[in-house]
Amino acid sequence: MTELAIPVQDDVIRTCAAPHADVRTAAAALRHVLAPICPTAAADADNLVRLARRYGTSPFTPLEQARRELDVDRTTFARLLDIFGRVPDLRAAVVDGPAGKYWSNTVLPMERKGVIDNVLGAKTVYPHIVALYPGPTCMFRCHFCVRVTGARYEQSALTDGNDMFASVIDEMPTDNPFAMYVSGGLEPLTNPALGTLVSRAAARGFKFIVYTNSFALTEQALRRQPGLWDLYAVRTSMYGLDDEEYEATTGKRAAFGRVRANLLRFQQLRAERGEPVRLGLSYIVLPGRAKRLLDLADFIAELNDAAPHRPVDFLNVREDYSGRPDGKLSAAERAELQEALGSFAERVATRTPTLDVDYGYALQSLRTGFEAELIRIKPDTMRPTAHIQAGVQIDVLGDVYLYREAGFPGLAGADRYIAGRVDRDTSLAQVVERFVTSGAQVAPAPGDEYFMDGFDQVLTARLNQLEADIAAGWHHARGFLR
Repeated sequence: MTELAIPVQDDVIRTCAAPHADVRTAAAALRHVLAPICPTAAADADNLVRLARRYGTSPFTPLEQARRELDVDRTTFARLLDIFGRVPDLRAAVVDGPAGKYWSNTVLPMERKGVIDNVLGAKTVYPHIVALYPGPTCMFRCHFCVRVTGARYEQSALTDGNDMFASVIDEMPTDNPFAMYVSGGLEPLTNPALGTLVSRAAARGFKFIVYTNSFALTEQALRRQPGLWDLYAVRTSMYGLDDEEYEATTGKRAAFGRVRANLLRFQQLRAERGEPVRLGLSYIVLPGRAKRLLDLADFIAELNDAAPHRPVDFLNVREDYSGRPDGKLSAAERAELQEALGSFAERVATRTPTLDVDYGYALQSLRTGFEAELIRIKPDTMRPTAHIQAGVQIDVLGDVYLYREAGFPGLAGADRYIAGRVDRDTSLAQVVERFVTSGAQVAPAPGDEYFMDGFDQVLTARLNQLEADIAAGWHHARGFLR
């Protein structure tokens, strides 16, 4: 049994985790392939397909729960896991399943790079991803943002803060070019030295992505900060597709018109200059705006028309689950959104065929006809030690935050998630080492889950799953897919 390795290449098996897959046909196909090699494995075909469907829709299921659902003993379950791992088409079925983005976007890349083992082993290593939050303020007040109204960093903090950011850039190992990115917190383009920091990072081989609202991405700003052209990518968060929508979301009048003008000019300039920097958009489908997806495709086509040979590179589409009980869509919303996504895909294929669209965890599932709930970690399932080896966020003051949505000035309770401070006498490596070796823990309080973004939630769910598997004696197979 230990020598079994079968590249089946059967589409019926590869799609067995799809919502409307013919489960019996898939099991029969698997049985036919395995029978000549291992009669026992053939008898297990039904359970192997059930496992593919379980983990293709619910990636964070503990192994003991899956075993109980199959109603098999531990010896039989161990055999099933062994067989499953030797049939690539079954693995593909999970990764291509309704919840496959959890696997392909986050879980498996973090596993391959050893990040998960670093967290579980409480190792004192550099964080895999370091986010720099250099913005001292923001011109928007978005209704879904946790920022305290009016909160900002003093301008007097910028000189020391930018020196600190430079030291972090100089300190970071260069084995991963995407080890750092720029975001917030507050709007990064409000820092007048951002271009200098970007150039410094690029000189060391880092490919910085800046997450911005692009309100300040003017031609004048690009002229003042030529280092911004050293960015790997500009990812613009879109808050609507006209001035009224922008004002309703951000509180800023005439904001869309300015962002639109900035992006059109950026398109022209990067084409004229032959700059390799990529341009992408991020769009959240807010309640009641599903039909606006067609207008989004048309807007991107308009940006492409400004530079026909340098079209917009990528788009990340997400759905706003906030305010809905248990993160679930109503039946009417689900039907409307599913229809809108289909029409949007057709419009993209017609008007922006080179656009790389990432629908994220939930929307990708919805496109397949299956509604996957977003992971919703609560205080009782938060990890007191967090996951500092996986990622940290550093603000203008040098404070190192454990979660991505905690790095806002004046945010109540967020200071409990500061692992330490980088300054003239303390490096990031020292902050990590002191936090880990001291055994520091944060006791989660009600509401603390809002300090976590989607990445933090997924990683926490994975780590909780793995610890449950290890505790149940499944260390060699922890996490199902590795």
